[in-house]
Amino acid sequence: MTLVRHHNQLPYFVDRLFNNDEHEGLRKNHFSKNNSNLPPVNIIENKDEFIVQVAAPGFNKSDFNIELNEKTLTISSNKEETFLKEDERYTKQEFNFLSFTRTFTLPELVEDEKISATYTNGILELVIPKKEEAKPKPIKIIDIQ
Repeated sequence: MTLVRHHNQLPYFVDRLFNNDEHEGLRKNHFSKNNSNLPPVNIIENKDEFIVQVAAPGFNKSDFNIELNEKTLTISSNKEETFLKEDERYTKQEFNFLSFTRTFTLPELVEDEKISATYTNGILELVIPKKEEAKPKPIKIIDIQ
């Protein structure tokens, strides 16, 4: 009688699929190479402005740093907290307090000086107005006679 062992290869395959550099394209967009979470972002454009929404629940307004250098917009945070009391130590620590940096290149057609930001219900929202010349203008067709 022969004993045949069947090994479940699925966990190994899934681990290789998402953690192997050969499969970089399969990595989710909101994870960096070192598996730290990057908050997901929505970018919306309408006729008057761009709106950048960053999903970052659990933060305070003061946790964010927003900088504009030339046409490079950088949104970052370095949030660290500890819940240990003086006589405690971690035997395992899996909480990940987001420290992140997201960088965007703004087009020439935006009003740099008029960018505004709000943080409500876990969403950081930046409103980036367009310059007047970048807004669509209605064109009147010549009157028919």
